[in-house]
Amino acid sequence: MVAAILFILLAVLLIVNVPVGIALGISTMGALLVSETMSLTSIPQALVTSCDSFPILAIPLFILSGDLMGAGGVSSRILNVCNVFFGRITGGIAIVTVLVCMFFAAVSGSGPATVAAVGTMVVPTMLKLGYDKPFVLALVACAGSIGVIIPPSIPMVIYGVSTGASVTSLFMGGFFPGLLIGAALIAYCYFHCKRRGFKGTAEAFTWKHAWDAIWDAKWALINPIIILGGIYAGVFTPTEAAAVAAVYAFVCGAFLHRELSFKKFIKAISTSCSTTATTMVILGCATAFSKVITIEQIPAMVANALMTVSSSKIVILLLINVLLLIVGCFMDTTPAILILAPILLPVATSIGVDPIHFGLIMVTNLAIGFITPPLGINLFVASRIADSPMEVILKGIVPFILVMLGCLALITYIPEIVMYLPNLMK
Repeated sequence: MVAAILFILLAVLLIVNVPVGIALGISTMGALLVSETMSLTSIPQALVTSCDSFPILAIPLFILSGDLMGAGGVSSRILNVCNVFFGRITGGIAIVTVLVCMFFAAVSGSGPATVAAVGTMVVPTMLKLGYDKPFVLALVACAGSIGVIIPPSIPMVIYGVSTGASVTSLFMGGFFPGLLIGAALIAYCYFHCKRRGFKGTAEAFTWKHAWDAIWDAKWALINPIIILGGIYAGVFTPTEAAAVAAVYAFVCGAFLHRELSFKKFIKAISTSCSTTATTMVILGCATAFSKVITIEQIPAMVANALMTVSSSKIVILLLINVLLLIVGCFMDTTPAILILAPILLPVATSIGVDPIHFGLIMVTNLAIGFITPPLGINLFVASRIADSPMEVILKGIVPFILVMLGCLALITYIPEIVMYLPNLMK
């Protein structure tokens, strides 16, 4: 009864266009009213505990960093450099967006944080160049999901802790899947832009022009070097790197480029607070929603049913992928891993799947969950950046989901994509 109320009420609320965060909260409240094991106090508790997390702190900090980079002229200079080298290619700025998301993935370890950091830089520019909004927002949301696949990755750490798998091996295993997904998105962007007639710039390439753009953007280009260098040198964590990025973006805009006025600064703070607040509501309500699912033992029942369907490795992996894709639509990455990894890993190992390989299968599935409604946190962050309703981004997200599903199939059924680098370490 509780599960039926939970999912039926959520479906009805989404159909009548209730905001995702509110729909999750109301459906959870409706389920708790008839539950005998949980009380309504679980919702405010979840709102607090979901935000009381050090890794989550990276999201508002990177949102602030991106807003400050846009207001202070930092993002425009980075895009100028990218346009010099890639602008002449068909769909050049779209390709640059994917590459920058891959770059930020090695900084944040978070999908939403990557969307926030990169989206605030590239979305306004792409819209000014005439790209259609559904494509732009869907591109940023999808490319941002690479943030949990390319190491360092917070979900990989959680998987390692919950299953005992080597976090170092998981990080090594994430490189090629991340590059595969990035290459696939770049290929789709090229052919989509070629079909739609989004041509590159007509300006001829010259080394003088390139050097002038690089020199003008020197302070902006140092920013990612400081962040990546600090993380890999062990100076600070990705979350602390987000704080460094925000401070450096402020210094560049206010004192080096001198384009960040007091009025722009206040506006950036206001925008960041609004985006962060709405994002936190979704995370909090999703945590309460996930808790109800856990108490009702819905994931366990579904997982137990898998082994009764077939003994074929191909079929079982397909069923696991379907299960994880469905779970990713309704559950945040962290609780999904904590709940399902200990349940599904024994099933995977029993059919000969390495725990490291299965970890990347799981993370990739849940990364796709970032761009699938109703939860789809990357969709929400991207829509907030452009101040557009969710319907706009949903119009362009389907092809990107298909690309991601194709990459997931390769990662699932070709273990060498994941295991090549970890095997070199043995």
